[in-house]
Amino acid sequence: MTYSEWQDVLDSDALAVARQLDELLPGPLYTLGLDGVRKFAAPTPPPRTTRVASVEDRIVTSGAEPENVSVPVRIYQPDRPTRAGALLYIHGGGFTVGSLDGVDELCRIIANEACCVVVSVDYRLAPEHRFPAAMIDVRAAYDWLRANAAELGVAPSQLAVGGDSAGGGLAASLCLDLRQRRVPQPVMQLLVYPAVDDQFTRPSWTEFKDAPLLDAGTAQWFWKQYVGESLTDLDELAVPLKAGSLAGLARAHIATAEVDPLRDDGEAYAAGLHEAGVAVRLQRYTGVFHGFFPEVQTYAKSRRAVLDACESLQLAFGLGPSATPVDQPDNLLVVGTEANRPGIFGASGVPCDR
Repeated sequence: MTYSEWQDVLDSDALAVARQLDELLPGPLYTLGLDGVRKFAAPTPPPRTTRVASVEDRIVTSGAEPENVSVPVRIYQPDRPTRAGALLYIHGGGFTVGSLDGVDELCRIIANEACCVVVSVDYRLAPEHRFPAAMIDVRAAYDWLRANAAELGVAPSQLAVGGDSAGGGLAASLCLDLRQRRVPQPVMQLLVYPAVDDQFTRPSWTEFKDAPLLDAGTAQWFWKQYVGESLTDLDELAVPLKAGSLAGLARAHIATAEVDPLRDDGEAYAAGLHEAGVAVRLQRYTGVFHGFFPEVQTYAKSRRAVLDACESLQLAFGLGPSATPVDQPDNLLVVGTEANRPGIFGASGVPCDR
Protein backbone atom coordinates (compact mmCIF):
# COMPACT_ATOMS: atom_id res chain seq x y z
CA MET A 1 0.00 0.00 0.00
CA THR A 2 1.11 3.58 -0.63
CA TYR A 3 0.93 6.29 1.98
CA SER A 4 -2.29 7.65 0.42
CA GLU A 5 -4.06 4.39 1.24
CA TRP A 6 -3.28 4.93 4.96
CA GLN A 7 -4.77 8.42 5.16
CA ASP A 8 -7.81 7.29 7.14
CA VAL A 9 -5.69 5.28 9.61
CA LEU A 10 -2.50 7.22 10.32
CA ASP A 11 -2.21 10.49 12.19
CA SER A 12 -0.60 13.48 10.49
CA ASP A 13 2.91 12.78 11.82
CA ALA A 14 2.86 9.14 10.77
CA LEU A 15 1.33 9.96 7.39
CA ALA A 16 4.15 12.42 6.67
CA VAL A 17 6.74 9.74 7.46
CA ALA A 18 4.83 7.17 5.38
CA ARG A 19 4.93 9.60 2.44
CA GLN A 20 8.71 9.92 2.77
CA LEU A 21 9.11 6.14 2.97
CA ASP A 22 6.96 5.74 -0.12
CA GLU A 23 9.32 8.04 -2.00
CA LEU A 24 12.52 6.44 -0.70
CA LEU A 25 11.71 2.73 -0.86
CA PRO A 26 11.01 1.06 -4.22
CA GLY A 27 9.40 -1.89 -2.44
CA PRO A 28 9.42 -3.67 0.92
CA LEU A 29 12.47 -2.86 3.02
CA TYR A 30 13.87 -6.40 2.92
CA THR A 31 14.18 -6.26 -0.89
CA LEU A 32 17.16 -3.93 -0.40
CA GLY A 33 19.19 -6.86 0.94
CA LEU A 34 21.27 -6.84 4.09
CA ASP A 35 23.70 -4.11 3.04
CA GLY A 36 20.90 -1.97 1.67
CA VAL A 37 18.80 -2.34 4.81
CA ARG A 38 21.76 -1.37 6.99
CA LYS A 39 22.53 1.65 4.83
CA PHE A 40 18.90 2.74 4.89
CA ALA A 41 18.59 2.26 8.66
CA ALA A 42 21.92 3.86 9.60
CA PRO A 43 21.15 6.74 11.97
CA THR A 44 22.19 10.27 11.26
CA PRO A 45 24.40 11.74 14.01
CA PRO A 46 22.18 12.00 17.09
CA PRO A 47 20.87 15.52 17.81
CA ARG A 48 21.68 15.39 21.54
CA THR A 49 19.21 18.16 22.29
CA THR A 50 18.36 16.84 25.76
CA ARG A 51 20.99 17.65 28.37
CA VAL A 52 21.83 15.07 31.00
CA ALA A 53 24.38 15.17 33.80
CA SER A 54 26.82 12.89 31.99
CA VAL A 55 27.16 10.35 29.20
CA GLU A 56 29.87 7.71 29.26
CA ASP A 57 30.73 4.97 26.78
CA ARG A 58 32.19 1.81 28.29
CA ILE A 59 33.04 -1.76 27.43
CA VAL A 60 31.69 -4.03 30.16
CA THR A 61 32.20 -7.70 30.91
CA SER A 62 30.48 -10.17 33.19
CA GLY A 63 32.31 -12.86 35.07
CA ALA A 64 29.12 -14.92 35.10
CA GLU A 65 29.38 -15.73 31.41
CA PRO A 66 31.21 -18.87 30.27
CA GLU A 67 32.42 -16.90 27.26
CA ASN A 68 34.72 -13.90 27.45
CA VAL A 69 32.02 -11.41 26.45
CA SER A 70 32.76 -7.70 26.13
CA VAL A 71 29.72 -5.52 25.51
CA PRO A 72 29.71 -1.81 24.59
CA VAL A 73 27.28 0.24 26.67
CA ARG A 74 26.44 3.93 27.00
CA ILE A 75 25.60 5.19 30.49
CA TYR A 76 23.36 8.23 31.02
CA GLN A 77 23.14 9.98 34.38
CA PRO A 78 19.98 12.11 34.81
CA ASP A 79 20.16 15.86 35.19
CA ARG A 80 18.58 15.75 38.69
CA PRO A 81 20.05 14.67 42.01
CA THR A 82 17.67 11.76 42.60
CA ARG A 83 18.66 8.48 40.95
CA ALA A 84 15.69 6.26 41.71
CA GLY A 85 17.06 3.25 39.87
CA ALA A 86 18.60 2.16 36.60
CA LEU A 87 17.10 1.01 33.30
CA LEU A 88 18.96 -1.36 30.98
CA TYR A 89 17.72 -0.26 27.54
CA ILE A 90 17.97 -2.52 24.48
CA HIS A 91 17.57 -0.90 21.06
CA GLY A 92 15.45 -2.29 18.26
CA GLY A 93 16.32 -3.00 14.64
CA GLY A 94 15.14 -6.49 13.76
CA PHE A 95 18.18 -8.00 15.55
CA THR A 96 20.08 -6.93 12.42
CA VAL A 97 20.43 -3.13 12.52
CA GLY A 98 20.39 -0.50 15.24
CA SER A 99 22.96 1.17 17.45
CA LEU A 100 23.55 3.24 20.57
CA ASP A 101 23.29 6.42 18.49
CA GLY A 102 19.86 5.42 17.18
CA VAL A 103 18.34 5.61 20.68
CA ASP A 104 20.60 8.29 22.13
CA GLU A 105 17.99 11.06 22.39
CA LEU A 106 15.41 8.57 23.68
CA CYS A 107 17.73 7.40 26.48
CA ARG A 108 18.46 10.99 27.48
CA ILE A 109 14.77 11.74 27.83
CA ILE A 110 14.07 8.58 29.81
CA ALA A 111 16.97 9.31 32.17
CA ASN A 112 15.60 12.74 33.00
CA GLU A 113 11.88 11.97 33.01
CA ALA A 114 12.09 8.67 34.91
CA CYS A 115 14.78 10.01 37.28
CA CYS A 116 17.03 7.06 36.60
CA VAL A 117 20.37 5.99 35.20
CA VAL A 118 19.99 4.49 31.73
CA VAL A 119 22.46 1.89 30.46
CA SER A 120 22.01 1.40 26.70
CA VAL A 121 23.35 -1.88 25.27
CA ASP A 122 25.10 -2.34 21.92
CA TYR A 123 24.59 -6.09 21.45
CA ARG A 124 25.98 -8.16 18.58
CA LEU A 125 23.83 -8.18 15.43
CA ALA A 126 22.59 -10.94 13.13
CA PRO A 127 23.17 -12.55 10.73
CA GLU A 128 26.88 -12.45 11.58
CA HIS A 129 25.94 -13.25 15.17
CA ARG A 130 22.73 -15.24 15.34
CA PHE A 131 20.74 -16.29 18.38
CA PRO A 132 21.79 -16.59 21.16
CA ALA A 133 24.60 -14.01 20.71
CA ALA A 134 22.39 -10.98 21.39
CA MET A 135 20.84 -12.73 24.39
CA ILE A 136 24.31 -13.51 25.79
CA ASP A 137 25.34 -9.86 25.42
CA VAL A 138 22.18 -8.55 27.10
CA ARG A 139 22.58 -11.05 29.94
CA ALA A 140 26.20 -10.00 30.43
CA ALA A 141 25.25 -6.31 30.48
CA TYR A 142 22.51 -6.91 33.06
CA ASP A 143 24.79 -9.01 35.25
CA TRP A 144 27.38 -6.23 35.08
CA LEU A 145 24.74 -3.68 36.02
CA ARG A 146 23.66 -5.73 39.05
CA ALA A 147 27.25 -6.07 40.20
CA ASN A 148 28.09 -2.38 39.65
CA ALA A 149 24.84 -0.62 40.50
CA ALA A 150 26.29 1.05 43.60
CA GLU A 151 29.02 2.66 41.48
CA LEU A 152 26.25 4.25 39.42
CA GLY A 153 24.47 5.51 42.51
CA VAL A 154 21.57 3.05 42.57
CA ALA A 155 20.64 -0.06 44.52
CA PRO A 156 20.92 -3.48 42.82
CA SER A 157 17.27 -4.05 43.79
CA GLN A 158 16.16 -0.99 41.78
CA LEU A 159 16.84 -2.15 38.24
CA ALA A 160 14.48 -2.25 35.26
CA VAL A 161 14.89 -3.62 31.73
CA GLY A 162 13.33 -2.43 28.52
CA GLY A 163 13.55 -2.10 24.79
CA ASP A 164 11.67 -1.58 21.55
CA SER A 165 10.91 -4.14 18.84
CA ALA A 166 13.78 -6.66 18.82
CA GLY A 167 15.01 -4.97 21.99
CA GLY A 168 11.62 -5.46 23.60
CA GLY A 169 11.79 -9.14 22.74
CA LEU A 170 15.27 -9.37 24.24
CA ALA A 171 14.07 -7.62 27.41
CA ALA A 172 11.26 -10.17 27.73
CA SER A 173 13.73 -12.98 27.11
CA LEU A 174 16.08 -11.58 29.74
CA CYS A 175 13.35 -11.77 32.38
CA LEU A 176 12.74 -15.42 31.45
CA ASP A 177 16.49 -16.06 31.59
CA LEU A 178 16.70 -14.49 35.06
CA ARG A 179 13.88 -16.74 36.22
CA GLN A 180 15.70 -19.79 34.86
CA ARG A 181 18.88 -18.77 36.71
CA ARG A 182 16.94 -17.91 39.89
CA VAL A 183 18.21 -14.34 39.76
CA PRO A 184 15.84 -11.71 41.21
CA GLN A 185 13.54 -10.11 38.67
CA PRO A 186 13.90 -6.43 37.77
CA VAL A 187 11.31 -4.06 39.19
CA MET A 188 9.78 -3.64 35.71
CA GLN A 189 10.06 -4.75 32.10
CA LEU A 190 9.31 -2.09 29.48
CA LEU A 191 8.29 -3.82 26.24
CA VAL A 192 7.56 -1.58 23.26
CA TYR A 193 5.96 -3.46 20.32
CA PRO A 194 8.13 -6.44 21.34
CA ALA A 195 9.12 -9.33 19.04
CA VAL A 196 7.88 -12.22 21.19
CA ASP A 197 6.49 -14.84 18.77
CA ASP A 198 7.52 -16.66 15.61
CA GLN A 199 4.16 -17.84 14.27
CA PHE A 200 3.12 -14.67 12.37
CA THR A 201 -0.51 -15.78 12.46
CA ARG A 202 -2.46 -13.33 14.62
CA PRO A 203 -4.88 -10.98 12.81
CA SER A 204 -2.54 -7.97 12.78
CA TRP A 205 -0.12 -9.93 10.57
CA THR A 206 -2.80 -10.00 7.87
CA GLU A 207 -4.47 -6.66 8.56
CA PHE A 208 -1.18 -4.75 8.42
CA LYS A 209 0.85 -7.00 6.14
CA ASP A 210 1.68 -3.96 3.99
CA ALA A 211 2.23 -1.50 6.84
CA PRO A 212 4.73 1.32 6.30
CA LEU A 213 8.38 0.55 7.13
CA LEU A 214 7.83 -2.86 8.76
CA ASP A 215 5.58 -4.92 6.53
CA ALA A 216 4.99 -8.59 7.30
CA GLY A 217 7.56 -9.81 4.78
CA THR A 218 10.28 -7.57 6.19
CA ALA A 219 9.49 -8.62 9.76
CA GLN A 220 9.83 -12.29 8.83
CA TRP A 221 13.05 -11.57 6.90
CA PHE A 222 14.52 -9.95 10.01
CA TRP A 223 13.52 -12.98 12.08
CA LYS A 224 15.33 -15.35 9.69
CA GLN A 225 18.47 -13.21 9.95
CA TYR A 226 18.29 -13.69 13.73
CA VAL A 227 17.58 -17.41 14.00
CA GLY A 228 18.61 -18.78 10.61
CA GLU A 229 16.60 -21.46 8.86
CA SER A 230 16.23 -23.73 11.92
CA LEU A 231 12.89 -22.38 13.00
CA THR A 232 11.54 -25.31 15.01
CA ASP A 233 14.03 -25.84 17.84
CA LEU A 234 13.74 -22.43 19.48
CA ASP A 235 13.01 -22.12 23.18
CA GLU A 236 11.52 -19.33 25.29
CA LEU A 237 14.76 -17.34 25.31
CA ALA A 238 14.30 -16.82 21.57
CA VAL A 239 10.49 -16.83 21.53
CA PRO A 240 9.06 -15.61 24.86
CA LEU A 241 5.51 -16.70 23.98
CA LYS A 242 6.77 -20.29 23.94
CA ALA A 243 7.27 -20.15 27.72
CA GLY A 244 5.19 -22.77 29.49
CA SER A 245 4.40 -20.22 32.19
CA LEU A 246 4.86 -16.48 32.58
CA ALA A 247 4.37 -16.57 36.34
CA GLY A 248 6.88 -14.85 38.57
CA LEU A 249 8.12 -12.39 35.97
CA ALA A 250 8.58 -8.66 36.48
CA ARG A 251 5.62 -6.31 36.24
CA ALA A 252 5.32 -4.97 32.71
CA HIS A 253 4.56 -1.83 30.78
CA ILE A 254 3.73 -2.89 27.21
CA ALA A 255 3.18 -0.41 24.40
CA THR A 256 1.96 -1.32 20.92
CA ALA A 257 1.37 0.60 17.69
CA GLU A 258 -2.00 0.35 16.00
CA VAL A 259 -0.65 -0.16 12.45
CA ASP A 260 1.90 -2.88 13.08
CA PRO A 261 2.06 -6.60 12.20
CA LEU A 262 3.60 -7.23 15.66
CA ARG A 263 0.75 -5.52 17.51
CA ASP A 264 -1.31 -8.58 18.40
CA ASP A 265 1.75 -10.58 19.49
CA GLY A 266 2.69 -7.91 22.02
CA GLU A 267 -0.88 -7.68 23.28
CA ALA A 268 -1.07 -11.48 23.54
CA TYR A 269 2.06 -11.39 25.69
CA ALA A 270 0.43 -8.78 27.92
CA ALA A 271 -2.62 -11.01 28.29
CA GLY A 272 -0.42 -14.01 29.09
CA LEU A 273 1.42 -12.10 31.79
CA HIS A 274 -1.86 -10.91 33.27
CA GLU A 275 -3.29 -14.43 33.31
CA ALA A 276 -0.13 -15.59 35.10
CA GLY A 277 -0.67 -13.04 37.87
CA VAL A 278 1.81 -10.40 36.67
CA ALA A 279 0.84 -6.73 36.88
CA VAL A 280 0.62 -5.26 33.39
CA ARG A 281 -0.04 -1.83 31.95
CA LEU A 282 -0.89 -2.20 28.26
CA GLN A 283 -1.37 0.76 25.94
CA ARG A 284 -2.01 0.83 22.21
CA TYR A 285 -1.04 4.03 20.38
CA THR A 286 -3.41 4.78 17.56
CA GLY A 287 -2.52 6.23 14.19
CA VAL A 288 1.16 5.21 14.23
CA PHE A 289 3.20 2.31 12.88
CA HIS A 290 6.14 0.22 14.02
CA GLY A 291 9.27 2.17 14.88
CA PHE A 292 7.62 5.34 16.18
CA PHE A 293 8.78 5.07 19.81
CA PRO A 294 12.40 6.33 19.58
CA GLU A 295 11.48 9.08 17.10
CA VAL A 296 10.73 11.67 19.74
CA GLN A 297 11.45 14.58 17.42
CA THR A 298 9.11 13.30 14.73
CA TYR A 299 5.95 11.98 16.38
CA ALA A 300 3.79 13.60 19.06
CA LYS A 301 2.67 10.06 19.92
CA SER A 302 6.29 9.10 20.56
CA ARG A 303 6.68 11.83 23.14
CA ARG A 304 3.41 10.75 24.79
CA ALA A 305 4.43 7.09 24.78
CA VAL A 306 7.83 7.85 26.29
CA LEU A 307 6.29 9.92 29.08
CA ASP A 308 3.78 7.14 29.77
CA ALA A 309 6.65 4.65 30.04
CA CYS A 310 8.52 7.00 32.37
CA GLU A 311 5.47 7.24 34.61
CA SER A 312 5.43 3.46 34.91
CA LEU A 313 9.14 3.44 35.65
CA GLN A 314 8.63 6.02 38.38
CA LEU A 315 5.96 3.81 39.91
CA ALA A 316 8.20 0.75 39.73
CA PHE A 317 11.04 2.71 41.36
CA GLY A 318 8.69 3.83 44.13
CA LEU A 319 8.54 7.53 43.22
CA GLY A 320 4.75 7.82 43.08
CA PRO A 321 3.07 10.18 45.54
CA SER A 322 0.62 7.55 46.76
CA ALA A 323 0.99 4.38 44.73
CA THR A 324 3.96 2.07 45.18
CA PRO A 325 4.61 -1.36 43.68
CA VAL A 326 3.22 -3.11 46.76
CA ASP A 327 0.06 -0.96 46.72
CA GLN A 328 -1.05 -2.43 43.41
CA PRO A 329 -2.64 -5.88 43.06
CA ASP A 330 -0.23 -8.41 41.61
CA ASN A 331 -2.43 -9.05 38.59
CA LEU A 332 -3.29 -5.44 37.72
CA LEU A 333 -4.04 -5.06 34.00
CA VAL A 334 -4.58 -1.47 32.91
CA VAL A 335 -5.58 -1.18 29.27
CA GLY A 336 -6.08 1.98 27.24
CA THR A 337 -5.00 4.07 24.30
CA GLU A 338 -3.17 7.36 24.56
CA ALA A 339 -6.51 9.12 24.15
CA ASN A 340 -7.90 7.28 27.17
CA ARG A 341 -4.73 6.77 29.11
CA PRO A 342 -5.06 5.51 32.67
CA GLY A 343 -2.97 7.97 34.65
CA ILE A 344 -0.62 6.65 37.29
CA PHE A 345 0.74 10.02 38.41
CA GLY A 346 -1.49 12.34 36.40
CA ALA A 347 -0.52 14.18 33.25
CA SER A 348 2.89 15.42 34.33
CA GLY A 349 4.24 12.73 36.64
CA VAL A 350 6.03 13.62 39.87
CA PRO A 351 9.24 15.54 40.40
CA CYS A 352 12.34 13.37 40.67
CA ASP A 353 13.87 15.22 43.58
CA ARG A 354 10.83 15.29 45.87
